[in-house]
Amino acid sequence: MSEIFKGRAFKFGDDINTDEIIPARYLNTSEPSELAKHVMEDADPEFPQKVQKGDIIVAGKNFGCGSSREHAPIAIKAAGVSAVIAKSFARIFYRNAINIGLPIFESSEAVEGIEEGDIVEINPETGVIKNLTKGTEYKANPIPPDIRRIMDAGGLMEYAKQKLGLK
Repeated sequence: MSEIFKGRAFKFGDDINTDEIIPARYLNTSEPSELAKHVMEDADPEFPQKVQKGDIIVAGKNFGCGSSREHAPIAIKAAGVSAVIAKSFARIFYRNAINIGLPIFESSEAVEGIEEGDIVEINPETGVIKNLTKGTEYKANPIPPDIRRIMDAGGLMEYAKQKLGLK
């Protein structure tokens, strides 16, 4: 994962739960493209139409709290979001994001310094987050090499298949 993530910031507050990320009424499917059509719509009804490939979600504390459904990070990734920056993540969401290959970064300073619509760039190997709109820079923990390998494979299941020689 030497790719640099770059996109427009969409800003959300604290305690965005998995029902706001992907409402339960859409859980009759696990098809990523269908989930993407409804991602974040309870937090911002226009988000599914506004988000573009590469965009970045920026949020407050406890992002992804609530149920343990993997549908939430799947919907975010399927919508084209390249990464999520938050002050903190709910533990199960953090693990699910890694398992499906969605890059996530914790940085309170970045969240405070990034506004809706700012263009943001993230280097996953160094953890440097740049707000290109404002010319500011922040630091998050880089994604460790073992986790980058999982994400490069497309998630934990794909990584396991590769390791077992099934792919």
